[in-house]
Amino acid sequence: MILQRLKQATTSRHRALESQLPLMRDDLTRSSYHALLRLFFGYYAPLEARMVALPFWPAVGFDYSTRFKTPLLVQDALALGDSPEAVAGYARCHKLPALSNPAQVWGCLYVIEGATLGGQLITKQISATAGVSHASGASFFDGYGSKTGSHWKTFCAQIEARALQCGGHDDMVASAQKTFETLGQWLFKPAHVINAAHAAHAAHEAQNQHLDHGLNQGSDHPQLAATPQP
Repeated sequence: MILQRLKQATTSRHRALESQLPLMRDDLTRSSYHALLRLFFGYYAPLEARMVALPFWPAVGFDYSTRFKTPLLVQDALALGDSPEAVAGYARCHKLPALSNPAQVWGCLYVIEGATLGGQLITKQISATAGVSHASGASFFDGYGSKTGSHWKTFCAQIEARALQCGGHDDMVASAQKTFETLGQWLFKPAHVINAAHAAHAAHEAQNQHLDHGLNQGSDHPQLAATPQP
């Protein structure tokens, strides 16, 4: 069974990551929670953007459209007081797991979907420590709420069926391991590395805005001037 193999292959990475996260600590503050949420956004946003662009979702055979985590992270950031512009300027991770075939996507999803399982416990804890609820900054960790268990069972049934039908077990396992590895590297990077990533992203956005402004200013065609540049 692929689930058993995935669990055995990722248990040590899972425990190492979990042990470093401050979410279950009694001294978690609202500001430290807010900072951690920004980092989760910085990983999930580019990862899910890459997923959206994949051309082989029919071959993956899994409907992820109702499971995206980035909108929840945006909702939480806004609830915690960040502006849409501030959220758009969050630093983003560029070292992500490879998603070159359906098996690698399944391996990555195993980590992403499995991460929702502790949501109820985490939400209860951060409500007491950081003073946030689903509506005020904890929707990402609350995830699917009371439907978390049934969503996980559905996922497990589908990954088992897909592995039996299509194989690719080694790619699934390697991708799950890489997802844990890259997530851990991003969340626990030294502050100066995160700040550098933030500065690079801000510079990139500023350059795009400058190019857009220049192109729009130089156009006499009203439709062209109003069309967003790629």
